[in-house]
Amino acid sequence: MGVVSCGTTMLDQGVFQNIGAVTWDTTAKTAGFTAVSGNGYFVNTTSGAITVTLPAGSAGDIVSLADYAATWQTNNVTVTPNGTDKIGGVNANATLSTEGQSVTFVYTDSTQGWKSVQDSTSNVVGSVPFMTATGGTITTDGNCKIHTFTSPGTFTVCQVASCASRNKVAYMVVAGGGGAMQSYGGGGGAGGYREGRCATITPYTASPLVAPDGITVSAQSYPITVGAGGNGQNNPVTPTARTPGNNSVFDTITSAGGGIGCGQDSNPATPSANGGSGGGNGHRGNAAGSGNTPPVSPPQGQPGGSSGPNGYAGDGGGGASAAGGAGTQSGPSSTGANGGDGTPTSISGSATTYAGGGGGGTFISGTGGTGGAGGGGNSGGPPGNSGFNGTANTGGGGGGGSGPAPSGGSGGSGIVIIRYKYQ
Repeated sequence: MGVVSCGTTMLDQGVFQNIGAVTWDTTAKTAGFTAVSGNGYFVNTTSGAITVTLPAGSAGDIVSLADYAATWQTNNVTVTPNGTDKIGGVNANATLSTEGQSVTFVYTDSTQGWKSVQDSTSNVVGSVPFMTATGGTITTDGNCKIHTFTSPGTFTVCQVASCASRNKVAYMVVAGGGGAMQSYGGGGGAGGYREGRCATITPYTASPLVAPDGITVSAQSYPITVGAGGNGQNNPVTPTARTPGNNSVFDTITSAGGGIGCGQDSNPATPSANGGSGGGNGHRGNAAGSGNTPPVSPPQGQPGGSSGPNGYAGDGGGGASAAGGAGTQSGPSSTGANGGDGTPTSISGSATTYAGGGGGGTFISGTGGTGGAGGGGNSGGPPGNSGFNGTANTGGGGGGGSGPAPSGGSGGSGIVIIRYKYQ
């Protein structure tokens, strides 16, 4: 029968000692040292290998070592016995070379010396399953959070997920639409449309123009620029009164503002007709604006329509997915062209179309064009009416004015939407 006395249990063939707890030194060791019995040490080999010398052993002595920075697999720890002491029955060094390893040695006797009684080879770390962020108007769609910016702001990633793939976000960046020309003028081009998605993390029905991947974010602040729409022209003597749309920006993604609608002015070939989508041509205009300027892939927009330099019909501004239409003329009667259509996406949680081109105006008689799906402004319709503005926060181009003097519509402002999985 065994006898229990003062923490020691004596059995027929041995002595069992109550070793007690290890006291941990929480200042990580970054250079070689001699251990003290009863202590545990965090050993940091980030800068290089380290040698730990065990103390002269006495039965019941205990020493623990743990991999502080999970680098022992790169820079090993060499454990050296004192003098003729042994480690596991051998008077030789031992090597610890497993990432995240922790080991406890107990001195038994002169035959076996220091024995490893606990050896953990797993690197147990805390887990953050999903990222967290602030900024914009926040809504949810299933397991995803959506941050919508209708004006400039900041998207701040407060904490990233432990799994790197969950730190990718889907995005949609739409620039401001271009302003339109007055008096049988071309419609403004839509703001550039750019979208990216990582389907496995943020599933939703994306635009056909979506890029195949999202953006990987880190714990930091990301300034958001939401471009304003360009001004429509309201004075035939001042051709510079109409302006292109302004860019929208999120991280590395910049969408270009929509191009201005061309038409009756002294400088119809102005390069500002180019843009995310191009502005439509108009009376006495020389050329429509090019879309996808500057070029990106997938294209951020399409060109404006062009019916030639001498007609009285305004051509439609380009949209994200379709070019602006070309107006027609029969004698003094003209028909303004429709703006190019934008593109639909469900990144916000509901299907919405963005970045439609503005409709082209007409002259003495006839009809004007309608704006493209996605917020493009309608033309003034019958002669004597001003063009309509593009819809705010869609990037729609402004509609061209119809007949002498009426104003062209202004472009709609842009929008930025960011989506990611939060649960």
